[in-house]
Amino acid sequence: MATVEKMPMLQVGYDKLNAQLRELKAERPLIVDAIEEARAHGDLSENAEYHAAKERQGQVEATISDLEDKLSRAQIIDPTTLSGNKIVFGATVTLLDEDDKPVKYQIVGQAEADAKAGMISYNSPLGRALIGREVGDEVEVSVPSGDKFYLVDKIAFI
Repeated sequence: MATVEKMPMLQVGYDKLNAQLRELKAERPLIVDAIEEARAHGDLSENAEYHAAKERQGQVEATISDLEDKLSRAQIIDPTTLSGNKIVFGATVTLLDEDDKPVKYQIVGQAEADAKAGMISYNSPLGRALIGREVGDEVEVSVPSGDKFYLVDKIAFI
């Protein structure tokens, strides 16, 4: 029997996915109405509105299925309940780059990762390199733009 892999995420990521799911489910009846209206126009073989509505319906259903799968496998982790001196999922880490400029990241799940907002996936190259490290550790990460070096400055669980 296959085991279902849990998907760790923060509460905020879970809530975001849930809101997205609700929006898409609310869009379903509107798509059905658009299909019905396009059908009323006659010949379906050259009916662009009909084909566009059917395509949107397929996209929405696929996304709903994906979101339901992620939410069913969600393992919500509250970083405020964590502690320790090693970087783990949910930790907020302050790193010093090669120019001693501080950069701050929170280790999060794949579904909620947004590097521009300082949230990196535990599966990203930097996320994988950071897990298990402690303050004072040097971290080398190979990224498409080349190798990057960081020094772990602070670990917080907020």
